[in-house]
Amino acid sequence: MVGRGAWWDCGLVLVLCTLFFSSGEGLPFKFASVYGDHMVLQQAPHRAVLWGQGDPGSNVTVQITPGNNEYKTVNSDAGLWNVTLDPMKAGGPYNVTAKQHFKDPIPLEVTIKLVDIMFGDVWICSGQSNMQFTVIMGFNSTEEILAANNYPHIRLFTAGLVGSDTPLSNLDRVEQPWSVASAASVGGGMWNYFSALCWFYGRDLYDTLQYPIGLVASSFEGTPIESWSSPEVLQKCKVNDTLSKIDKLSVNHLNNIPGVSGDHQDSVLWNAMIHPILNMTIKGAIWYQGESNTDHPDSYLCLFPAMIDSWRSSWYLGTGGQTDPTFPFGFMQISGNVPGTDLGYPEIRWHQTADYGYVPNPKMEKVFMAVAMDLWRPDSPWLTVHPQDKQDMGTRLSLAARAVAYGDKTIRFQGPFPSSLELGTNTIIVKYGEEAGHIEVRSTGGFEVCCSSVKNTCDAATATWVEAPMVHAIRPNGTDSVTVSTDNCHKIVTAVRYAWRETPCSFKQCAVYGMGSMQVPLPAPPFIMYMRVPHG
Repeated sequence: MVGRGAWWDCGLVLVLCTLFFSSGEGLPFKFASVYGDHMVLQQAPHRAVLWGQGDPGSNVTVQITPGNNEYKTVNSDAGLWNVTLDPMKAGGPYNVTAKQHFKDPIPLEVTIKLVDIMFGDVWICSGQSNMQFTVIMGFNSTEEILAANNYPHIRLFTAGLVGSDTPLSNLDRVEQPWSVASAASVGGGMWNYFSALCWFYGRDLYDTLQYPIGLVASSFEGTPIESWSSPEVLQKCKVNDTLSKIDKLSVNHLNNIPGVSGDHQDSVLWNAMIHPILNMTIKGAIWYQGESNTDHPDSYLCLFPAMIDSWRSSWYLGTGGQTDPTFPFGFMQISGNVPGTDLGYPEIRWHQTADYGYVPNPKMEKVFMAVAMDLWRPDSPWLTVHPQDKQDMGTRLSLAARAVAYGDKTIRFQGPFPSSLELGTNTIIVKYGEEAGHIEVRSTGGFEVCCSSVKNTCDAATATWVEAPMVHAIRPNGTDSVTVSTDNCHKIVTAVRYAWRETPCSFKQCAVYGMGSMQVPLPAPPFIMYMRVPHG
């Protein structure tokens, strides 16, 4: 069986011609660094891609055992080889043997091998410190780490922390090579491996799916979305080295990223920690980032959807069409921080949904999220910006993945979101849609109304936001609602918003929750809705 070598044509897939290793004679024969023993390759209906480097012009044969599948290809002039496997059902273990054949001046064969390979679903886990935050740093870490011994069919990989001013062909550093989930591989240490959110997300998926899960953690603390975005995304969003222009004294959360020269930050993690793995077929990705953009939130509205689109198209091209061009992309809506610092947390949360307040939506197809604003605690030993309760995050996010990524239409995965507003006498009834089921009220705060002197307007020149305490929760005609008071407004109420604070509530005590599937309480996400009053 012949590998699909045609998709290396630079005219067809330009991205692939820069994704690998430098050319030259006598290159060692090896797999790319994102491959290794114990790894998970993407299962059917997708086709996994294997690649590596070798001597230019030599013949390469790849064999999967047990079975009779054999794939042949030729090392390119740049010393690159690749094969696209047949669709493989979930399971294993398999061995992968690659042989490099020489004819001149004498016959010679070099063999490399991968052992204990599983087929299943591969998920990328990326973002900043709340994704890098490790299991050992969270709640009940001792018990959670020991429990990892029960999940040998989950496999883990952690990319090393490095940036680059130019796109890299291969990961320069590997923090954790592919490992079988165990107490040792999950509990490796603080800030290095393994990502708590990535682990709990993958573990919950495995509990449902019952087939191998591969988790690739590639995250870097204190980094903005600009660092993870390609130059094309930044150009589309009219971002030109934004972080170099921001007063460095005000952006004190930025790290000194290894491999990056000077003050440049844009695209450096896209270059070094995403670009090198674009040729590995994946199921999807999850993301936890945004805190490092709260001091300049406006550009996030363009950057986040554009980054998702860019990752999708690049993975599709990088795998020769084997990764879904709209692969599932999940994210944690950012949690809270010390109240009163007045950063752009509400704006980032809103922009993470492309200003819809929920996902999926028309601008963010096959995107799913979980709300985390109620998981902040003042006693976190890792600064208040880092919630320790990554278990609830993983559960909420995996619930959404089961609905969006895996198509389970029976799953209730979203917290209550308002369907309409009804103006009463000194009150507003906030009516919630049916998707969240019966609501639960845990506190009476969090709602505000825009009090304006001009109809249909809510701007700083003519309006102010004032608190709108909840009066009561009612259930008219089977539709869940809450009623809030407008007594604090003596002008025209033009809008209502909810949870529009950096930290809108104490631990698991926001105002409105809905009961998701598996009896998982799901907090209502932030929203802003406008009242449309007829002119006249």
